[in-house]
Amino acid sequence: MKSGKSIIVIGAGIIGASLTWHLAKAGARVTLVEAGEVGGVATPNTFAWINASWGNPRDYFRLRTRSMHEWTRLAKAVPGLPLAWTGGLLWDLPRTDLETYVATYASWGYGIRKVQAEEIRHIEPNLAEVPELAVYVAGEGAVEPVAAVRALVADAERLGAAVRTGVNATRLVQAGGRIVGIETMAGPLAADEVVIAAGAATPVIAATAGVEVPLETPPGLIVHSKPHGKLLAGLVMAERLHMRQTMEGRVIAGSDFGGADPGADPQGTARALFAAMQAMLKGGETLEFDSFTVGYRPTPADGYPIVGPAPGHPGLYLAVMHSGMTLAPAVGLFAAKEIIDGADEALLAPYRLARFQ
Repeated sequence: MKSGKSIIVIGAGIIGASLTWHLAKAGARVTLVEAGEVGGVATPNTFAWINASWGNPRDYFRLRTRSMHEWTRLAKAVPGLPLAWTGGLLWDLPRTDLETYVATYASWGYGIRKVQAEEIRHIEPNLAEVPELAVYVAGEGAVEPVAAVRALVADAERLGAAVRTGVNATRLVQAGGRIVGIETMAGPLAADEVVIAAGAATPVIAATAGVEVPLETPPGLIVHSKPHGKLLAGLVMAERLHMRQTMEGRVIAGSDFGGADPGADPQGTARALFAAMQAMLKGGETLEFDSFTVGYRPTPADGYPIVGPAPGHPGLYLAVMHSGMTLAPAVGLFAAKEIIDGADEALLAPYRLARFQ
């Protein structure tokens, strides 16, 4: 990759952090701008499951599995990046869908297999109730989201990136028919390229240059226990809720990996979810409620990522998606190549903004 380009990345969540690291690694002069603190808004409130799980078309499956491999590469390159391949156990699908899932994904080489009650007890001995049938993928895992962002950003700074937190990008600056920088409350910043990786804030920022980004931001509530001794070996996607135990020992759960609908009474929703989590685990009664978070998941209108140059707006690149935790390493790697070299990466080709126009 060529080096020397000046690039502004807006947003210090997992996607912005990965982009910043990959750009800095490639020799670009990068400035990361974040309205709040490193970690952003959606990333601290994520379940952080790394997977290529159920319901993906083949092209999206390829991108997700490639990114799973890129997580291993990134963990070797970045000091202190907290990644664990714990395995994922899933039975939150009807029996016929579960059978289809296994057959299809096994034929794609995913490493998925059916497991029955006896083996399920061996994989997760602290489940209070064990299903007759589930699927298991040993190669799925999780990353601790805020710690991962901090590790990426710290290493990007070591590589020469500038990080400016508490700086709100108010609008994109245009000159000579292209995007040439941003305005902030602290003054203007100029660059050869601007990347918007600001999650739910992406449409507002893009609209200042007349770019429409079709994005939804459904809320997701996740409950967190206080740190506890080991109760879960890996990720569990059960019928009632999804849960995992963090490296710190906290058991976290939502009604699915994106979190629960908080409803009109988030506190009540959180307490009910926590009680369900306790009931699902042997020893769950010893878990203590700590907190709940509500994250707003940046989800493009068709559910798939929006990654690539903004049509008709040279100098502007977009990177917004749900499943950011899974996709961050591949998106960071491929988008950095596109931004610096002007290349078209085949795995990103289906995810351009132009598909909505």
